[in-house]
Amino acid sequence: MSDQTSIDTLLAIMARLRDPTDGCPWDLAQTFSTILPYTLEEAYEVAEAIESGTLEDLRDELGDLLLQVVFHARMAQEQGAFAFPDVVRAICDKLIRRHPHVFGDADLSDAAAVRHHWEQAKAAERGRTAQAQGVLAGVAAALPALVRAEKLQRRAAAVSFDWDTIAGVFDKVREELDECHATLPEQTDQTERVHEVGDLLFSCVNLARHLGVDAEQALRAANQRFERRFAHIEAGLAAQGARPGPEVRTEMERLWDDAKAHS
Repeated sequence: MSDQTSIDTLLAIMARLRDPTDGCPWDLAQTFSTILPYTLEEAYEVAEAIESGTLEDLRDELGDLLLQVVFHARMAQEQGAFAFPDVVRAICDKLIRRHPHVFGDADLSDAAAVRHHWEQAKAAERGRTAQAQGVLAGVAAALPALVRAEKLQRRAAAVSFDWDTIAGVFDKVREELDECHATLPEQTDQTERVHEVGDLLFSCVNLARHLGVDAEQALRAANQRFERRFAHIEAGLAAQGARPGPEVRTEMERLWDDAKAHS
């Protein structure tokens, strides 16, 4: 295995790891279900490398994600379902089919037109493979909730179930916020509170979509800002010989405002 840049080398390594006689006991014990958490984790680590890491980090994380694809393909091959070349062939066919302006003679002059065609092509493919299913069928339940909410909304919008103007979206957010506020009385059933908060979050994702903002990325960025600013609070308190707590609440708020002013 001298060529360490060949996909064939990676496939050969995986085949050896899964060899029933000479393979690795851990790798041999894995199934699609047991590997799934690692696949999701590696996808998130790619996202983290893009957001806060270096290109070297991204290179390594993409390699880890590629390993997940190879691992799943190998297990499928062992079951006689499909192999890695079939995975490659499927995505190549899909890319060519969904880019007729590049590989054909279609006229899609801007990014908006390309995206519209892409969504239409996906809808047509879903229609061919699942004619008896609804518009929202096939949106993976395992997706992060914010991502899944946006995908559900985009599916509905593709059949004109959407707000005509962004003013209506803002009104809906306010309406859902008011309904959350109405659950404040202690006698309110907790299930109702869960439902109202969920509706509020769903409407916020809708607002993000109409503003052209990726809700998942926006919340990830907000999390990072919060971590950064709270670290500033902890550092400021440590310089005073203190730690976060109710007795230093006023100072924590002052340090928070200071952190916001500088980030």
